Amino acid sequence: MAFTRATGKHRAPGRMTRRSANIAGVATLTATGVIGTLASPALAAEAGASLAQEAASAAPVRAIVIDDSLAAKIDAQADAQRLAAQKAAKAKAAARAEAEAKRKAQARAKEVREAKERAARAAERERLNAYRLPVAGSSVTTGYRTGGALWSSGSHSGVDFRAASGTSVVAVGAGTVVEAGWGGAYGNNVVIRMNDGTYTQYGHLSSVGVSVGQSVAPGTSIGLSGSTGNSTGPHLHFEARTSEEYGSDIDPVAYLRAHGVGV
Repeated sequence: MAFTRATGKHRAPGRMTRRSANIAGVATLTATGVIGTLASPALAAEAGASLAQEAASAAPVRAIVIDDSLAAKIDAQADAQRLAAQKAAKAKAAARAEAEAKRKAQARAKEVREAKERAARAAERERLNAYRLPVAGSSVTTGYRTGGALWSSGSHSGVDFRAASGTSVVAVGAGTVVEAGWGGAYGNNVVIRMNDGTYTQYGHLSSVGVSVGQSVAPGTSIGLSGSTGNSTGPHLHFEARTSEEYGSDIDPVAYLRAHGVGV
């Protein structure tokens, strides 16, 4: 019985189809080692190389091509990043410089403020340590230790300053009031314990303007001159003492001069 070739849709595959099938078949046989085991080593190698060449020639080739416009965009982006980094570095440096300038300005302002405070304290110390006349622009009319029947001790225990009634009398220096009011022969009087430990007394006042325990500074008004007590007329009796007690008097003119007051 003879076999006939099928026709129509069952016709034999074309040449290209058969070649592709053969290639695929040989590749399969090569992969499974059939050709390698049945054919000679040379044949197997030749077949593998041929198949690899045909597969390579059949595969599409892909290449990345960077044209000029893309390269320009990349360069521009790099330049922009570099400029941004430079700008950020400059801004950071400017911020540091501004902070340093501000710190220096604050330090300088602090130095100036502290210098002013020191100067103010020094001026205040100088003011508190300064002495002045008990009656501004006055002069001594009766000196220290002047003798006569007018004084119970036989001599003047202080000095008298010229002062019309109602003239302002001030503390000669800084201290604390320890007596303010009537003082017998002294009339209305004020006694101040000075900051250096000595005492000053102001007698024959027409009125007293301070109270016991009050702190006074040089030039603080303590009362008005008058002629109260054992007095022959308006004036200020001024004494300087080493203690609060009567009889510890010292030369008032020498006392004032020792504190820089011209008498």
